[in-house]
Amino acid sequence: MAGAQQGQQIDISSLSAQQLSQVKKQLDDEVQHLTNSYQSLKRAQAKFRECVANVKSGVAESTKDKPILVPLTSSLYVPGKLADTKHVLVDVGTGFYVEKTTADAEKFYNGKVEELGSNIKELENIANGKAQNLRMVEEVLRQKMIAGQQQGGQGSASTT
Repeated sequence: MAGAQQGQQIDISSLSAQQLSQVKKQLDDEVQHLTNSYQSLKRAQAKFRECVANVKSGVAESTKDKPILVPLTSSLYVPGKLADTKHVLVDVGTGFYVEKTTADAEKFYNGKVEELGSNIKELENIANGKAQNLRMVEEVLRQKMIAGQQQGGQGSASTT
């Protein structure tokens, strides 16, 4: 099984039912982790899409000097006015903010959306491969269980 983690292929039909169960559990865990990662990437992508929409609509010339609510926390706001419709502060990660023009902010966030899109596609391919491996392991395990029950039911002393 350690060889399988390094990319080597093994004949799963040569594994015992117990070994197949262990491989199945490992694949179940991997598929679950990949699914969680996929959902996280989709949420991040949606957040960046929302940023693009907000830059387009929320920082428009038509909103200049009109009253707005500025969030201090997720549930605390203070009144304010949009003084500059040409520049925004962009969170570029790890607590760093960079002043950008609205056009550059849009490009930045669209780039993030595209980057996450390609990461999501890669992750989908990996998850689909793991899910296919899981189905194969489950099928071989099911066949071994059926064969074991049939042998046990016949009272046969032979082993496979």
